[in-house]
Amino acid sequence: MSLRAATACGFVALGATLPGAALAAEKAAVFPVELFDPGASYGARARPADTKKLTLVTDELRKALHDQAGLDIVDTTPKADTVAKDGPLYKCNGCAADIGKSLGADLVVTGYVEKGSGQIFNLNVTIAEAETGKVVRGGQVTIRADTDDTWAHAMRWVVKNRLLAEPLPGKS
Repeated sequence: MSLRAATACGFVALGATLPGAALAAEKAAVFPVELFDPGASYGARARPADTKKLTLVTDELRKALHDQAGLDIVDTTPKADTVAKDGPLYKCNGCAADIGKSLGADLVVTGYVEKGSGQIFNLNVTIAEAETGKVVRGGQVTIRADTDDTWAHAMRWVVKNRLLAEPLPGKS
């Protein structure tokens, strides 16, 4: 997809795959995608519309990793209290790996959306080994429109072009 076409679809792709890492795991703890809103006052909650979109992109991510990569998705709900206490996961210095390991996962998948303005967001997704916390894949995309379709499209793009751009080792 050309940059012009990507922009017309409502986003501009940015990001990099972290190549060469082994992902021979079978189970992945895919945590809910979080919101990082640097303009919000401390303790502010996400708007209901943003919460809906975060759930949408989390579901897209889980479905894609299951359907396209063949990973068994581990239920993270039993550790929701721990995530709430230790999180947000995007800035807890690797706590997601310990939580994922306690759930029996081989991989931990975290993501967050950084709100830049009312119409510009950055979606970031990382896959790490649960045992070591070492990041093995990652990707980012900029969303340039605040609709369900653009958010879902952005997640599908990150999965296809960054997280699963090359076959997962042991999954080819």
